[in-house]
Amino acid sequence: MTTSTGTDWSAWQESWDRQQEWYMPDREERFRIMLDMVEALVGTAPRVLDLACGTGTITARLLRRFPEATSTGVDLDPALLAIARGTFEGDGRVSFVTADLKDPDWAAKLPYDSYDAVLTATALHWLHKAPLAALYGRVAELVRDGGVFMNADHMIDESTPRINAAERAQRHARMDQAKRDGALDWAQWWQLAAEDPVLAEPTARRFEIYGEHADGDTPSAAWHAAVLKEKGFAEARAVWASPSDSLLLAVK
Repeated sequence: MTTSTGTDWSAWQESWDRQQEWYMPDREERFRIMLDMVEALVGTAPRVLDLACGTGTITARLLRRFPEATSTGVDLDPALLAIARGTFEGDGRVSFVTADLKDPDWAAKLPYDSYDAVLTATALHWLHKAPLAALYGRVAELVRDGGVFMNADHMIDESTPRINAAERAQRHARMDQAKRDGALDWAQWWQLAAEDPVLAEPTARRFEIYGEHADGDTPSAAWHAAVLKEKGFAEARAVWASPSDSLLLAVK
């Protein structure tokens, strides 16, 4: 979609997807399973909170599969939100909120008090365990009874160090080959954003907020499931996994 700024938002979405797939070649598979479970548990017209939404990756796939769904995206990153807002400009099913998920009152900015599904992917590993557990408590308050929360992210089982090391070595070897074949990494993508006349200013603000990279935690899927149940979900477990990542599903 190109708006009055002259920016090709679809091209930015495409480049973001390709950059993320350099790290996660199975990225679309986790989104497919996520939406399968949305349909199975809350139907095909859900009210969704896209948590730490970035460019609106989940929202785009949600609406493509479920045209009657609605989505509220929440994030703090001004550059990624600029791409998201540009992409979905004029779509009445979508709204975006700028909020810091570490702020205890972030949810007060949302347009609704409850959601059928809260979905997030490759974002909450930026948080340490204590603020993540606090966030899970707030999420539990936002999900209606019978609703769902799903988090697809890096979830590392530290009890298997040899398995982890072998997987990491293989994954990085494949990433290195993809890089030699022309794939953009995180730093290169952000350099392009910093050089874009529309995204340069929000990109600068983004690095003022986050720095180069946040230093969060990547606890195991078992840790996530236990904390979610402590915070008010009735059931929680992984419904998809790769050697390094899991999709954790919790039902209220």
